[in-house]
Amino acid sequence: MTLAFDINCHFEDTPSCGFPGPTLYSFLFEPIFGDADSNLYFNKTMLLALLGSVIIVGFFWAAFRKPKVVPGKLQMVAEAGYDFVRRGIVYETLGKKEGEKYVPFMVALFFFVWIMNLWSIVPLAQFPVTAVIAYPAGLAAIVYIMWMSVTFKRHGFVGGFKNLTGYDKSLGAILPMVMVIEFFSNVIVRPFTHAVRLFANMFAGHTLLLLFTIASWYLLNGIGIAYAGVSFVMVIVMTAFELFIQAVQAYVFVLLACSFLQGALAEHH
Repeated sequence: MTLAFDINCHFEDTPSCGFPGPTLYSFLFEPIFGDADSNLYFNKTMLLALLGSVIIVGFFWAAFRKPKVVPGKLQMVAEAGYDFVRRGIVYETLGKKEGEKYVPFMVALFFFVWIMNLWSIVPLAQFPVTAVIAYPAGLAAIVYIMWMSVTFKRHGFVGGFKNLTGYDKSLGAILPMVMVIEFFSNVIVRPFTHAVRLFANMFAGHTLLLLFTIASWYLLNGIGIAYAGVSFVMVIVMTAFELFIQAVQAYVFVLLACSFLQGALAEHH
C-alpha cells in the first residue's frame, strides 16, 4: 500500500495533524527506473504484473512438466484449478465441443486476473494490479478482439452484423430501434463494463483496506486506542472479504468472456 503520510501523526497529537485519508496518489507509484515524464518507465504495478506472470507460468510448468498417472500434490492442485475453469466455466457456458479449444486461453485469463487481484493482500506488494484501469482495459480489449473475430469468422460480415445487432425481422416496426440499442450495447457498453467491473471492485477494495489501515495507526494514541482496535479488526475482516472478492472477480471476468463467445458462436435465426 502507498501510505503517503507523516508516520508520527496520531489522533490528539496536534491540531494540524488531521486524518490523512487515502487519495489518488495511493494508486500512483514512482518509477523503479526510467522517466515518468516520457512514459518510458518501469514501476511497481508493472513489476507485480511481471512477477505474477512468472509465478503462473512457473507453477503450471512445474506441475505438468512430468505429468504422472497418479498425480503428486502440485500436479493435483494444478489439475483442480484447470478443471475448475474448464468444466465450471467454459463447458457450462460454451459446451464441451465448442469450448474445448478456448480452455487454455480462459485458464490463463482466470489465473492471471486472480493473481493480479491477490497482490492486494500479499505483504510488501499490497496493491492489486487490476486497480489500475489500464490492466483490466487491456484484458477486456483482448477478449473483445477475440469476440469480434469469432463473430465475423463464424457468420461472415453480414451475418456477424446481424448477430451483433440482434436482427430479427419478426420484430417489425421496432426492429431499427432494437438494432441500434443492441449494436451500442454489444460494441461499446459490454467491453467497457467488462473492464470497469473488475477495476472498480479492486479499486474500492484497496481503498477500504487503506482507509482502515491508516485509521488503525492514526487512532493509536490516547482515547483513540479503543477505536484503533475496532479499525484493526475491520482490516482483518476486509482482508478476508477481499480474498473472496478477488476470486469472484476472476470468475466473473472469465464467465463474461465465455458468454460473449457464446453469443458469437450462436446460430443466427
